[in-house]
Amino acid sequence: MPDDTAPAPALHPFLRDRWSTRLFDANHRLDDGALAQLLEAARWSPSAGNSQPWAFLVTRRGDAAHRRFVATLSRGNTSWVPAASAVLVSAYRAGDDEDPSLTYSDYAAYDLGQSVAHLTVQAQSMGLHVHQFAGFDHDAVTEAFAVPPAWKVTTGIAIGRRLDDISGADPSLREREERPRVRKEFAEFVFGERFGEPVVLD
Repeated sequence: MPDDTAPAPALHPFLRDRWSTRLFDANHRLDDGALAQLLEAARWSPSAGNSQPWAFLVTRRGDAAHRRFVATLSRGNTSWVPAASAVLVSAYRAGDDEDPSLTYSDYAAYDLGQSVAHLTVQAQSMGLHVHQFAGFDHDAVTEAFAVPPAWKVTTGIAIGRRLDDISGADPSLREREERPRVRKEFAEFVFGERFGEPVVLD
């Protein structure tokens, strides 16, 4: 992982060193215990009214569910997602079971995001890497996994160990892996008296 634009050292290492790798170790396996720990982190994340409006489809490299999911990947993701030890597919409750057109919660998508963030930090603490992505056929996944109409398939979450030695990796993937990390400055998104007016922090 490049370190020339790494986050401030004051951040917790689990946050500072997080990296969305595309170079997963295809020999690593995610066992039931590790998977349960990750899902437990998601389970205990906050949500509006404790509604917990999230769900995860679990696929692990080599199983039938994984093969079904991989068949839905966009072309740009077929080169790296299948090597991950597991891929979770996230979904949130968008509507009512009886009438999916009725909004379940204005904050359900936000809450799903929080649960995945918690899962990601837990993964980092376990020496695992997570890469979230949206490049797959959402409608095909909805159909293939019989997702109910009240639920909205959202993202894929690739989980595994990063390759120790990336020298022999696909050059295009290696180039993306070695790009500097870039984030907006506070002045672009942290505002005070009015939107667009930066807060000055010492």
